[in-house]
Formats: sequence, C-alpha cells, structure tokens
Amino acid sequence: MATETVTPEPDEETAGYTRPDVDVAELTRLLDGKYAEVRGLVRSNLVQHAGILEEAETLDLPAFKDRVKDIVLDVAGTGQTAVAFPAAYGGSDDTGAAIAAFETMAFGDLSVLVKIGVQFGLFGGAIQQLGTKHHHDTYLRDTISGELMGCFAMTEAGHGSNVQALETVATYDVATQEFVITTPKESAHKDYIGNAGRHAELAVVFAQLEIGGKTEGVHAFVVPIRVDGEPAPGVRIEDCGRKMGLNGVDNGRLWFDGVRVPRTALLNRFADVTATGVYESSIENPNKRFFTMLGTLVLGRVCVGGASINASKVALAVAVKYAVRRRQFETSDDQPEQLLLDYGQHQRRLFPLLARTYAMHFAQEVLASRCHDVFSCATTDEADRRALESRAAGTKALGTWHATRTIQECREACGGAGYISKNRFDALKADTDVFMTFEGDNHVLLQLVAKGLLTGYSSDFSDLDQLGMVRFVAGMAVDTVLERTNVHKLLERVKDLLPGGDEWDQEAGLLDPNFQQAMLRFREEHMLSGVARRLKRGVDTGMEPGEVFSRVQDHVIATAKAHVERLVLDACVEKVAQMPEGDNKVAMGLLVDLFALTTIEADRAWFMEHGRLTSQRSKAISREINGLCRKVRPIAVDLVDAFGIPPEVMRAEELLTWGD
Repeated sequence: MATETVTPEPDEETAGYTRPDVDVAELTRLLDGKYAEVRGLVRSNLVQHAGILEEAETLDLPAFKDRVKDIVLDVAGTGQTAVAFPAAYGGSDDTGAAIAAFETMAFGDLSVLVKIGVQFGLFGGAIQQLGTKHHHDTYLRDTISGELMGCFAMTEAGHGSNVQALETVATYDVATQEFVITTPKESAHKDYIGNAGRHAELAVVFAQLEIGGKTEGVHAFVVPIRVDGEPAPGVRIEDCGRKMGLNGVDNGRLWFDGVRVPRTALLNRFADVTATGVYESSIENPNKRFFTMLGTLVLGRVCVGGASINASKVALAVAVKYAVRRRQFETSDDQPEQLLLDYGQHQRRLFPLLARTYAMHFAQEVLASRCHDVFSCATTDEADRRALESRAAGTKALGTWHATRTIQECREACGGAGYISKNRFDALKADTDVFMTFEGDNHVLLQLVAKGLLTGYSSDFSDLDQLGMVRFVAGMAVDTVLERTNVHKLLERVKDLLPGGDEWDQEAGLLDPNFQQAMLRFREEHMLSGVARRLKRGVDTGMEPGEVFSRVQDHVIATAKAHVERLVLDACVEKVAQMPEGDNKVAMGLLVDLFALTTIEADRAWFMEHGRLTSQRSKAISREINGLCRKVRPIAVDLVDAFGIPPEVMRAEELLTWGD
C-alpha cells in the first residue's frame, strides 16, 4: 500500500491553504547544513553496522560489549571520530564536524554512540583540552585510532554533580616526584564510569590535589588502570552490571589504593606542580580555575543534546510512517477504516513533537556553531564562553527531556506494535533515559543557566556557587537585574514590536513571529525579575542564603526553561527568514508556528495570570494549533523523510510495511 496523504477540507483555519510541495532532498540538505559530507560518512557507517541493532537483543552482555567496541574501532578507522582532534595527530581541527558526526550517529545503536563519546569525547577530549604537548604527543594518536582505550573518571558514589567536593585524593610526593592517587573512603570510589568495566587501559582521574598538606582543588591525572588486560597494581575494578539501557557500554567502578603516577601525569594546561612541589597556575582564583577547567569539557553537553534530538527523529519517523498505513474504525458505512494520522487527536499527539524536534534541531545548530567558534578560537571573548556554557546546559536539558517525552508518545501512538523490540522503541526508551542525568542532571544544568542570566555572564561572578549567587544578586547586582527586567519597560519594548498599542496581545496575529517572540521574551524577563526580587527579599529579611535559594529553586528552574525556549524560537525564526522563498520555507513556517503556539498553550495559565492572554485569545490559540496540525498532515511523511535516517537503521520492517 502506498503512503497516503489527505488534503484537509477547507475550514475556518485552513481556507485558502495550498499544500506545499516539499523538496525532501533539499530539506535534508538544509538540516545537514555545512557538514553534509561528514553526516554522509556517518550514515554509511551506520548502514555498514546496522546488524548491531539485532545483536543487542541476541548477544550476551560480554559479547555485546566486545561487539560494540569492535564497531567503535571500525568507525574510527574511517576517520569519522578524528575530526575534532588537531591535524598534527591525524585530526581535522573541526569541532563542528565532530558534533555533527555524533548527532547523526544517534540514528543507530546508542551503545555505540555513547562508547564513541566516552573514548573520543570524554577521554580524548580531556587529554586534548586539559593536557599540554607532552600529553598530546604521548596519547592522542593512539587514542584517535582506538589502539589506546581510556575512560573519564570524574563521578563518585558520594558526589555526582558537585564535582568540587570530590573525595579522591592525589598527594604529591616530593621525594619521588610522583602523585599518589587514593580512594580514602567508600563514598569516594569512581562510579558509572564508561569504558572502565572491561576495556579501558587508562583513566583521566579527577581528584583533590594535595601538596604539603594544602589542598589546591580538583585536578585531572592520567592513571593506568589495566596492564595486559588485568587491573593495574593498587587499582580495583568492578563492572556496574546490567543497566536499564546502554548495555553495550562497559560502565565500571574504580578504587585506588596508593597508586603512584609520575609528576607528568597531571594534565597541566591550567595548573602545574614543579619538581620541588611548588603549585603554579596562570589563573589565581581557585574557583575560576576550576570552572575554566570544566568549561573546556562543555562539548559533551552539546553532543548529548544533539544526540537526543536525533533519537527523537527516529521515533517520529517510525510513528508517522506507521500512522499513514495503519487504519482504525470506519467513519461511515461506505468508507474504509480511517488512517490513524487522519484523526485529529493523533495529529495533536505527534505534530507538535515533530515541530519541536525541528525547532530543537535549529537551536542545536546555533549552539554547535558557537561551540565551534569558541573551541577553534574564532572568538576568545570570555563572555562568549560563559554564554556558550549556559546555552549548552539549557539546550541539553530541554533536548533530553524532549527525547524522553517524544519516544514515549510515539511508542504509545504505535500501540502494541510499538512494544515489539525490533520496532526500535524498546532500545530508544531504555538507552536515552540516562541522557537526562549524565553530562549533568537537567535540573542542576538549568540552575547554571539561571545563574548566568542573573549575573549577566560576568567573568568575575559566573564561578559563584549557589550561595554566592544569592548573595551577589541580593546585593548591588539586583538593581541591574531589576532595571533590565522592569515589567513596565518590558511592556513598552514588546509593544514596539507589534501593532495594537496597549492591546498588543489582543490585536497581533497569532502567526506573527513578532507576537510569538514577544510573548516568550516577556515571560522570560518577567520571571527573571521575579527571581531577583525574591532573592533580595529573602536576604533582606535575614534568611540564610541556602534557605532563600531552596525556596525559589522552582522559580529559578522555570526561568531558565523559559529562557531556553525563547532561544529555540529565536533560532527557528531566524533560520526560516534566511531560507529562499518557496514551498520548503512555507513548510518550515508551519512548524515554527506550531512550535511557538504549542509552547504558549502549554504555559497558558502563566500568560493569563500575568495579563498577556484572555480566555478568548487562549481558545483561539488552541483552534489555530488544530488548524496547523491539519496543514502539516499532508506533508508529515516528507518532513520525517527529510531527516535522512537510513532505512537499515529504522528497522521496524513489519510495522513500516503494514498493509503493503
């Protein structure tokens, strides 16, 4: 049975509407962007190793982990994983290409994706970004080829997101010019470490540096953990066992009992220790030094967010293609049963998620471009780096939450068929679930976003902890925040964007991007102003800063989420504005409108509480969304085909050939 499309009957919302004739190939080129070549290489590698999707269900755990490692090495042999590394060591110095490759790899088995991320992004990235020429010369070539397998040992059982409080200790021994790595208590053992359980020979270990009884904060060290396949002397290794997903990744636990490494094992880009035990750093402030070190690892958050968005694409492609084949219930005696995708509720379930996926893709594209500029030193402004860290944190949070919601909704939309493992939802659900908490718990990351907003990404203050942020905002900085987000001035600014004067929310067209952007900007800045006022009021009344922060934490996170959603919409509007006139631009305009209005609809209570929507206007938004869904219906298959997911990794053969 051929894929069916239905043009909606003209009605109040769709009168005069002509279905855009989408050029799928051109839309794929738009999504692939400047890195179409590397994305093409990844697609070829995915097809080459598509069998891993079935092997994940049939191999036992040790065999599956080894098979994943073999595929990672094969992929490395094509040059795909080398692109971010310096040309002097076999790479291409192209951070943007590396992000594009990682995102695209998420169309396939996610254990392969994560093992690639651990080996080349976390371990290799730490060597590259935190080390100096000695470390690069010693490790990078073998890391890039996969001949040397490594892991990134940061997280501890007792301390996850609070990296500054890690308990593993690296004590400098002046007599031998060595660091002694020790796990002083059970809560200090390294936990959930990818590659540690089975394959890694080296670990980049994050530990508190102690010299002469003084602690200099957390630093990174290269530590052997296996010799000839067996745990190195003083190292204890345990496998984490079966997990909810990603069972092709050998997560493990590490303990260190007086493991000695040479002085050169310290990754010393930002700090060093002389032979005589003198600590040296070009960054005097220890907090700033710590956050500068972590800032070099922001690439991981960028990649995880992008991978989540692409996992959402797989789920949507399967669900949409199934819904144009599967029928359920006849609408009249002389008509066949109706296609699932012709039901309004089915459209309401899938199409806003499709629109948000496109929107997140364009926002991710902006983030990846800025990440490339920072890492390639095209921009060296400190504020740009701070803003990048914040944007990466926020996009990762929204992207991973979106993947979880999308995959679940698509699974349900496929009914019992979606519950069959070979139809992909099984692995997609299980393997992406952890994305919400690795590379930073999403709620913690959104607090980082809010901190940047409240402090204006100031290089002097962006390294403040939560208590420092409260004190800072409650002090002299609050006046700046409140002035910038003064509600009356904000209303004047947004009114300038739109016709209608004081009734701008009543008069502006719902499909006017100025209206949509003004609504999200008003929400963001009003929330930010409210957070600043509550922080100041709490401190002014004598409340402890920790208690103040706890009481406004939900407000802080909501503000950050509102900020990131506004950035996503801005990226979409700008992208569509840059497109040449034509049917593809019309199609993308539909998705931007659908994303914007469903975002407003989802928070309509807030907008009504704050006088930006009447009940009539709110109802009009819902009607408009339904009309947009009907307009998207005839081009839905084109929109998911444009993702360019190879059929071999879509799998779901029976589901996608239903009725053929």
